[in-house]
Amino acid sequence: MLSIEKITQLAKENSTPLYIFDKDELADRISSIKRIVGDGVTICYAMKANPFLLDAAKKLNVKFEVCSPGEFSICERENINMSDIVLSGVNKEKHDIEHVMDDCGGVGMYTVESVSQFELLNECAAKRNITIPVLLRVTSGNQFGLDEAEVERLVSHRENYPNIDIHGIQCYTGTQKKKIDHITKELEWLDGICDMLKEKYGFNARELEYGPGLPVSYFGEDAFNNSYDMLKEFAEYLKPLKSKYKITLEMGRYIAATCGVYVSSVADTKTNKGQNYCIIDGGINHVNYYGQTMAMKVPAYTFVKADGTAAAGYGAKDYGTEPEKWTICGSLCTVADVIVKNLPIGKPESGDMIIFYNIGAYSVTEGIYLFLSRKMPKIIAYSEKEGTSLYRDFKFSDKINSREDLI
Repeated sequence: MLSIEKITQLAKENSTPLYIFDKDELADRISSIKRIVGDGVTICYAMKANPFLLDAAKKLNVKFEVCSPGEFSICERENINMSDIVLSGVNKEKHDIEHVMDDCGGVGMYTVESVSQFELLNECAAKRNITIPVLLRVTSGNQFGLDEAEVERLVSHRENYPNIDIHGIQCYTGTQKKKIDHITKELEWLDGICDMLKEKYGFNARELEYGPGLPVSYFGEDAFNNSYDMLKEFAEYLKPLKSKYKITLEMGRYIAATCGVYVSSVADTKTNKGQNYCIIDGGINHVNYYGQTMAMKVPAYTFVKADGTAAAGYGAKDYGTEPEKWTICGSLCTVADVIVKNLPIGKPESGDMIIFYNIGAYSVTEGIYLFLSRKMPKIIAYSEKEGTSLYRDFKFSDKINSREDLI
């Protein structure tokens, strides 16, 4: 994790609001995950968590889950190896599939979300006289994937689709799972489906792709102790399955969260009806913590004075002891723009900064950037070896929120 001094330095050099993505942390994170799960398991990065990390992740021997034409275009610009792409998404359109097959030579794997999608992929492959590798996504009871009966039907009639090579099944059921039992029961369920398909139809599933949804801690002291304990438990349950399948683990949040911080500066302070308010130059359009409830939970943070002193939060000597508390609000003209209530930061002044940690997943893409036409944060990446890289300068959303003929 980047030091407070380094984060502060980068923020002063680049201005705020600012995202900083730590490429060294990303490399360490992926390396640790690979070491724990061991041989026979491939890590697949769900790029929706943070597409800006592709630049660093493409050097780390992982696959990439791509869920939209826009994400695929990013992969093209980043020169991602097509064989490393798992092409997912509930709405695959014909012209996009044709572009993938004709202009890019296809991808490493296609997932199937519906019967009509299966037929579309087959049609496109047959027209080009090619055979494509496919995983059938099994639904967990929502709009994603195929019902088990449909999976069984497609497998039982697989000889009718010579241009589709069904490698196995894929399943993702959600994020932030706190109990290992939840995950192991899902593995048993998926393994049971594969066993049934083999027994009834002689179908030997070669690959099992699964998104475990391992949790990331965002609030309180636990946010600085994102250990791998649950992953180690999970790895033990994977061991007997390695002899049956090629296993791919799809992860987004678990890989990306700890790789980013967000820095925002104090713009104004006021006390209204006895409540202290600290206005920062960012807001809820830039910060998104899964599980935050009405700004009541305290995310991992450091409050840094203008002179660089860590005055409250992580790294401060008097952590949590400041008596004066402030509600941290952003620059949006809505009462909803409250990031955290009653934060003990003492006496904030213009020019002070707040660092928010574990911001590497989703915040950079899920924020309501266009609301009120505020500028979008600058994004940089840092590694000790390569130094600072500019990924995106400040963008002004007023140009998106107005008629093109006026720009």
